[in-house]
Amino acid sequence: MIDLLGYAAALLGTLCWIPQVLKVWKTRQTKDLSLSTNLMLFTTMSLWLIYGIAINSPPLIAANILSAIFVGSIVSAKLFLK
Repeated sequence: MIDLLGYAAALLGTLCWIPQVLKVWKTRQTKDLSLSTNLMLFTTMSLWLIYGIAINSPPLIAANILSAIFVGSIVSAKLFLK
């Protein structure tokens, strides 16, 4: 049952990035987004991913792989869409 809670949190936490990613790539606008905040989020997700791997937690691993991809996409847009 506790794994279900983890998967629900992982799903919601991952899905919340999709609207932002779609908006950034559709509008090609990133001026209102903070690069430092998104880099810190990317680092945080990477650390959670390492932790999830270390404790063998599939919900943490799945959520943080996907979230890191989404936030990494935002960081890439911020760096390369000028």
